[in-house]
Amino acid sequence: MTTGAKARRSQLLSTYGIGGLFPSESTSFMITGLDDWNESRAPIVSEPRLARSLRVRELKSPPAGTARDVPVIRFPYTQVCPSCRRIGSIFDLSGDWNVAKCNKCKDKADLAPFRLITACNKGHIDEFPYYRWLHKGQSSEGEDHEMRMQSLGKTSSLADLVLTCTCGVNPKSLDGTFGPKALAEYGHCSGARPWLGFDHKQDCAEIPRVLQRGASNVWLPAVRSAISIPPYSEALAKFVDRHWIALADPEAVTDKLLTNIAASSNGKFSVDQINAEAERRRGDEDEELTEDALRKQEYSALIDGRDESQGSDFVSIKMDRDSSLPDCVTEVRKVTRLREVRALYGFSRLNGVNELGADGLCELSHGRKSWLPAMEVIGEGVFVAFDRAQLDDWAKERFAQDRRKLLKRAADRQAVEFGRTEAAEVDIVKVAIHTLAHVLIDQLSLDAGYPAASLRERLFVDDEMAGLLIYTASSDSAGSLGGVASQAEPESFASALHEGLIRLSWCSADPVCVEAGASGTDALNLAACHACVLAPETSCELNNTFLDRALLFGSPENNQENEGLFSALVAAG
Repeated sequence: MTTGAKARRSQLLSTYGIGGLFPSESTSFMITGLDDWNESRAPIVSEPRLARSLRVRELKSPPAGTARDVPVIRFPYTQVCPSCRRIGSIFDLSGDWNVAKCNKCKDKADLAPFRLITACNKGHIDEFPYYRWLHKGQSSEGEDHEMRMQSLGKTSSLADLVLTCTCGVNPKSLDGTFGPKALAEYGHCSGARPWLGFDHKQDCAEIPRVLQRGASNVWLPAVRSAISIPPYSEALAKFVDRHWIALADPEAVTDKLLTNIAASSNGKFSVDQINAEAERRRGDEDEELTEDALRKQEYSALIDGRDESQGSDFVSIKMDRDSSLPDCVTEVRKVTRLREVRALYGFSRLNGVNELGADGLCELSHGRKSWLPAMEVIGEGVFVAFDRAQLDDWAKERFAQDRRKLLKRAADRQAVEFGRTEAAEVDIVKVAIHTLAHVLIDQLSLDAGYPAASLRERLFVDDEMAGLLIYTASSDSAGSLGGVASQAEPESFASALHEGLIRLSWCSADPVCVEAGASGTDALNLAACHACVLAPETSCELNNTFLDRALLFGSPENNQENEGLFSALVAAG
């Protein structure tokens, strides 16, 4: 087990989490499971609603401070010497499992990890079978096998990388390794889960796929987030949460315990206040929370509003509605302070899987833990609510229904391709609001002075509600400077909405963009491209899918320019 690689805490949830590959100088590591983390150095992140929805007792920030707080292992073990071009395990090339230097080169060249690995839909990951790829059907007994990977130097493609061996077998390139059935004749997946230990394998009937070591689908995090809302955002609730282990069992709570806990607040909270908050919290513990339930609670809190109060992490102030706003926009809130907590509860490979308990969602530890890694960020933003009944009436019109059928057809194809039993449902109202969120992200990045990657969307859409929140929730200095919340002022927001809609009603890729029948990841977009409404990956909670600019502005096909949700506003200029 190797240590010394450095990453920010936030990266352990989003980029290099458990089971993911972490590049460090000339080598590559894998983050190990929670069993190996130094839990005693992991600070508690208070967010009971999110913890309860993920069925754990508490959330904790990844430990930091020493080199062994979050251990890593070297992966892949297959290495290549850039000087003599030998290929093999670290021990084969260096004679020491902990030294990544070639022992046959005069300059003791640093070994480089092999660029290919294998993975399957169940989340297992293993070394590329380079020996079997070259020695197909041959026995290794009685033979001297010193393998090399030669580069022909003509191109940078895999066809230019050729494996050779001293046994005299015909050289073979790596061309064709990315085919879906390229390794079918080499047997089933090994079931390896190196992040939990090299001896913790599972039986797996999947055919592994070959991937580039740095490919984006090698590790796909399953992250759930929640915004702290009253009463959990209040100072009293946060104080009780810090003492919840002692207060959770009412039979174990004594007057002496309450007095001591109250004393630790330095007079800020009384025994009666602490006791009342503990009783309220116990009542909430029995309620099962889903992702949809979390969103409903947050939507209600944003609509209800909350003025500035000492010690609160949630402030939502109602703004006067500008008369120039479209009728479907009913409410605008200035969110001057919010706290978001994000928790990692699993990961997948190849295909994004994020349902709790779903097949293909990998565990973060051997057994079920009482905690999950999480991080908190403080930000601010703008919340917009819409008239759901009015949007439903628009969604029933032929134009909106035709666009919905196109997206539904693409979602059905995706389900068949990835072997899913159910295809994603397409709510055309949500697609329209999602696209509008991207328009606002693009416009607010100009008006508020934030980079677009520092802005995020949060959608609140179901059969009863329709709203969106554009907010900053960045762990760096671009987190809460006040620029976005200030755009919620009546004139500022109306101006931003008008300008953003008018500017993005035309795309430099038109008419190709607006007339596209399918585009983007898995063809789950219609009129959307990088020249108009696609946002940075960190900004979009749907991975830049289910977007359609024509829903907002109409389409030139069949004279449907006036059928969009905001066509009248754009036409008026």
